[in-house]
Amino acid sequence: MRAFLFWAALWCALPSFAASRCDVNVPTQRADLGEVNLAYQSIGRESDPALLLVMGLGGQLIHWPDEVVVALCQQGFRVIRYDNRDVGLSTWAQAPESANLTYEVLRYKLGFSVAAPYHLTDMAQDALGLMDNLHVSRFHVLGASMGGMIAQHMADMAPGRVASLTLIMTSSGAQGLPEPKPALLALLARREAPNREVAIEQQADLLAALGSPTVHDDRELLKEQAAIAYDRAFNPAGVQRQILAILAEPSRVALLDRLRVPTLVVHGTADPLLPVMHGVHVAAHIRGAQLKLIPGLAHRFQEAFKAPLLAAVLPYLAEHRQPVGLAQL
Repeated sequence: MRAFLFWAALWCALPSFAASRCDVNVPTQRADLGEVNLAYQSIGRESDPALLLVMGLGGQLIHWPDEVVVALCQQGFRVIRYDNRDVGLSTWAQAPESANLTYEVLRYKLGFSVAAPYHLTDMAQDALGLMDNLHVSRFHVLGASMGGMIAQHMADMAPGRVASLTLIMTSSGAQGLPEPKPALLALLARREAPNREVAIEQQADLLAALGSPTVHDDRELLKEQAAIAYDRAFNPAGVQRQILAILAEPSRVALLDRLRVPTLVVHGTADPLLPVMHGVHVAAHIRGAQLKLIPGLAHRFQEAFKAPLLAAVLPYLAEHRQPVGLAQL
């Protein structure tokens, strides 16, 4: 009878144990990498396989939906999310006064080289440096949008360390792929604002434009999300520098062709920023890559698509999960 009561108590405690183990309200910590200082959170047991989340243009670590992070952690991963350089609580770079986004965009459209204060390879090195700082030698990587581009470089720079790649709504950067509408690009680059209220309205406009046409957005909810991000950190110049890093990047087709890392590519059929052929092209150039297309998904983690995204990602990660978490370098 005592044995039965013990196992019954243990079984009832398992859900709450998993919840506490996967608490997303852990403190934000800092990793000093010399050139940059990165803000990050580590959710889950250090003994579990590590999964690094790499966010896209202008995104902060808080833009990874908490419920998605919890679901990944409950799969048995130590989930690490962080602010890229120039956003959030990480180091904000100092660009030369001569840097001019409008001028560099024009050069890009004319086929000329683009000057950028730093490059996506530097941001990939930041991410690898963070994992060095955490003494994690091998790990899984999930990148979204620009984060997927950074993840591609990570797998190329350190193929022995990246156990698997999950690339969401990203691109190969190849010439000839469908371009976003100019109006959307204008919203993306429009980050200067005279005050908090205007900045929040602008960000809500951008979020709405990046959303799916099949989903009706609550404007007040968009403004609430924008306000949270603004109050945590607002650095429009940093976002423009990240744009320059993307524009300065050559095609990654040759890089993708030489990757030998297990890869899942997930893309939405309604993506207005990186139309669906971007994802198809990425998958076509990575040997053995799996491709999952989600009908209606655009370029945001909207509530209606969290379940389909998890349904695409979780089985793949479970298949490739292995004990590659904490290891001294």
